[in-house]
Amino acid sequence: MPFLTLRTLFLTVLLFASMAADSPTDAQQVRGIAKVGVLVANTQAGAAHLIEAFRQELRARGHVEGKTFVLEIRYGEGKSERLPDLARELVGLKPAVIVASSDSAIAAVKRETQTIPIVMAFSVDPVGSGFVASFGHPGGQVTGLSSVSPDLSAKRLELLREVIPGLSRVAILWNPDVRGAVLEYKETEVAARSQRLELQSFELFSVDDMNRAFSALSSQRAQAVIVSTGNPAAIARRAEIVTLAQRNRLPSIYAAREYVDLGGLMSYGPSTVDMFRRAATYVDKILKGAKPADLPVEQPTKFELVINLSAAKAIGVTIPQSLLLRADELIK
Repeated sequence: MPFLTLRTLFLTVLLFASMAADSPTDAQQVRGIAKVGVLVANTQAGAAHLIEAFRQELRARGHVEGKTFVLEIRYGEGKSERLPDLARELVGLKPAVIVASSDSAIAAVKRETQTIPIVMAFSVDPVGSGFVASFGHPGGQVTGLSSVSPDLSAKRLELLREVIPGLSRVAILWNPDVRGAVLEYKETEVAARSQRLELQSFELFSVDDMNRAFSALSSQRAQAVIVSTGNPAAIARRAEIVTLAQRNRLPSIYAAREYVDLGGLMSYGPSTVDMFRRAATYVDKILKGAKPADLPVEQPTKFELVINLSAAKAIGVTIPQSLLLRADELIK
């Protein structure tokens, strides 16, 4: 009888061990595979180079996809209304960490979880948006990178003035629903006032607003346009924005070089590719046990000026030699 009891106990232990091995969560822990969620506002095609940079940096730090981590990526396709559902879906997968690539995406994830670490691939205004308590001491579950810099808005206006002698009216294409864009708009407004420029505000809430916005830009005789940072609609439809700017012969400046690669005139700001690489370093630290609250938010220290010479020729703009010499890259 004691033998049967021990045998029964032994079989019971084996049964439970087998059941545990079949559980995806437990199997993941046993194998040491961490789920890393990624939520981007962009399309899959538009974000491909950023995701690849992120993967490369994780590999450089010793992580092996499929063996030590798996990526769960969701794309907003430029539609802000999709982000809450995608964030909820990612949180439901119980990842070790979630990377979010814009203020809208970060806010969507933060509403769904108060415990899962969130890494900002970039945020325009993480403090003002309430994501972190301060840059040096985030104090919660969110950390990562910010693209904010007090001189960026003024610098973009100065660059436009160099390209367009006698510039007096500058339009800004932005989305007031994006918290970080509000900060950028206010900074641009202050800079425009100090440079004696009239700033014309045009709101872009969705991809359906693009033709209307550029029609209004043209009718109000804007001489140049700034495309604000972090707008999901603009990010996902960069090519369309660039085409509309060219069609209306509007000199344009952007926060990211991706617009210039597609035919935009100029960009000035931190490298988004580099920011995704840096986001991977945060993920690496968190997977190794670091707490987001203890990881200071990084602010950009290097800004790149990229100019598209073909775009300048197409809209009849001559780039001054002094500006060409200062450019980090010239696209011909």
